[in-house]
Amino acid sequence: MKRLISHPLEYLLTVTLVRLLQLLPHETALRLGSLLGSFVFDVVRLRRKIVMGNLRTVFPEKDEEELLQIARNTYRNFAMSLAEYARLPVTSAQEMRDRITIQGLENLDKALARSEGAVLVTGHFGSWELMGASLIAHGYPVQFLVGEQKNKAVDNLMNRLRQSKGIGIIKMGAAMRNVLKALRGNQFVAMLCDQDAGSHGVFVDFLGRPASTPVGPASFALRTGACLIAGFILRENLSHHSVILEEPILPAPTGNREEDERRYTQAHTSLLEKYVRQRPDHWLWLHRRWKTRPRISSRSRSPSAPRSETVA
Repeated sequence: MKRLISHPLEYLLTVTLVRLLQLLPHETALRLGSLLGSFVFDVVRLRRKIVMGNLRTVFPEKDEEELLQIARNTYRNFAMSLAEYARLPVTSAQEMRDRITIQGLENLDKALARSEGAVLVTGHFGSWELMGASLIAHGYPVQFLVGEQKNKAVDNLMNRLRQSKGIGIIKMGAAMRNVLKALRGNQFVAMLCDQDAGSHGVFVDFLGRPASTPVGPASFALRTGACLIAGFILRENLSHHSVILEEPILPAPTGNREEDERRYTQAHTSLLEKYVRQRPDHWLWLHRRWKTRPRISSRSRSPSAPRSETVA
């Protein structure tokens, strides 16, 4: 009964905000997003305790005022990114090419030349939805692996925004079959791989702590021969961005599947860490990234493969 009331209301509020952002001039919409981000941080204080706790742990050398500014800018950047996401249907491919500079398109071409597709690995960093759309604007075939929202109407709206720019959608429920099909069709599949993966993840080092990380990108690469390409989008000013596409990580299996998955997962996670340390206000600190902790057990298969436990 609660969902029967809350879900339609949530959808109505979401679609109203999306329409408003689409009607406003581009820079006005982004400034509104920035103001909303500040409001959520300073007044609503949504997940502020989690954000500040994460920042204090990762950056013990920074004083409280600097951490507060990073946190506030995190909310502003996230809200501006949501505004850009909402405006995808009213943003032309030419506008994207004008506003977004891409470094490393040759790395996508290298992947295409191998005829095995590539897994594009990124995180909740910068305007990640805009990065995928910008690659489409340059003519590269990209599909997003996406989770499903509990509110089906909101979920459909979010996917329509992506599809308005030609982005293909692969839902988690059909991930195995459709990701393999896309890679074998020499397409790019984008995956967000920076949230806690619970007991299903592999532990790698991230920002100085062991983090349970999705193994999907490494698993698909090893299974298909596709390379991994890490990509990140950096906001240069209010409405301009730079996308950086790193060199392909080519699969070189050793025969030890578990260690190979761990090695490739660490490789792309280390690249994310590099950019988070450069631009900490670009990463979504609102998530309890280190919720699952490794638990060393005498029954573990090896010292490098600890079990996990989830903390409250």
